[in-house]
Amino acid sequence: MSVTRLDYCQFLLSSQVNYTLTYFADHSHKYVHDRLNRYLAKEQLKPSLVWDNVKGEIIADPEGYLLFDDTVLDKDHSFKIELVRKQWSGNEGRVIKGIGVVTCVYVNPKLGRFWVIDFRIYDPDTDRKTKNDHVSDMLAHALSDKKLPGGSPLPFATVLMDSWYTSRALMPRIDDADKVFYGPVKSNRLVCDQPESKTHLPASTLAWSQTEESEGKRVHVKDFPKDYYLCLFRLPFSTERTDYVVTNAQRIATRQAAAGLPPVAQPTAGLAQQACKVRWKIEQAHRELKQTTGIDKCQCRKARIQRNHIACAVLVWVRLNALAHQAQTSIYQLKQSLLDNYMIQQLKKPSITMAFA
Repeated sequence: MSVTRLDYCQFLLSSQVNYTLTYFADHSHKYVHDRLNRYLAKEQLKPSLVWDNVKGEIIADPEGYLLFDDTVLDKDHSFKIELVRKQWSGNEGRVIKGIGVVTCVYVNPKLGRFWVIDFRIYDPDTDRKTKNDHVSDMLAHALSDKKLPGGSPLPFATVLMDSWYTSRALMPRIDDADKVFYGPVKSNRLVCDQPESKTHLPASTLAWSQTEESEGKRVHVKDFPKDYYLCLFRLPFSTERTDYVVTNAQRIATRQAAAGLPPVAQPTAGLAQQACKVRWKIEQAHRELKQTTGIDKCQCRKARIQRNHIACAVLVWVRLNALAHQAQTSIYQLKQSLLDNYMIQQLKKPSITMAFA
């Protein structure tokens, strides 16, 4: 009997802590370890499978958000797993060994719901692509290839991203697509708020008027095209943390007004803060992926097996996300509910009994 994608995804969905092929084989009446390994080594699962499975679940909104970020699957103790490379992990706050996965999440802001719709695996040794290249590719697919079941394109108005992606290569491309973007920049990012001086200073050193605090500051980011200006906001979240966020909302509003189209809202500090809150949805997706699907738990060495495992894990998240919404519960509660009958049975008739000396 041949192993199928459904079999492997069902294993990832059902298992609670151990996601190895050995564990699968030990608890399967149909498959041995070698057969499972051969299946994953030969299968060619593509990221497009995620869209094929999630597009029917998405409740689209014209004011939707498209979110981009990356996460690192921790392989800090591995030495021979392919795809593993040293890279910065925001969760760990240090450089670790791991597999980088760049994801794209769609958010319906009215419902507060979100869906993972695409991903890429960071493997520059094979495809020579940077993480910015992967985001650019996924953006292009979202703009032209991703069609909802009725055939209409996926609607979204705003793109949100991490500071790694607020780059010269990516931001003008989003701008050219007539989409608004909000993205954080590092406090030492060089910007110029005095066009006549042409002197670029770290964002954290700029002086702010009361009006600029609420409406933003018009700045030129160093190394960007000469006449390409953005709106910069300073957002103090606490006495120890201040974020700097840039947006092209003013550029898009001006362009649409000139074309006689309904303009987008002028940028304000409130809108920038709202964008920062929405952007955390992708962090939630990454956390759920790691804690409920075993996406980072595969111990196989071959790159193809790792790629297929990651694709299956994302498909499992898509399924859990849909079921959790139907049951009006969280993904965590849904996954843990699989142990309810086991717990009831063990408390009634323990397999291993407790005893005291």
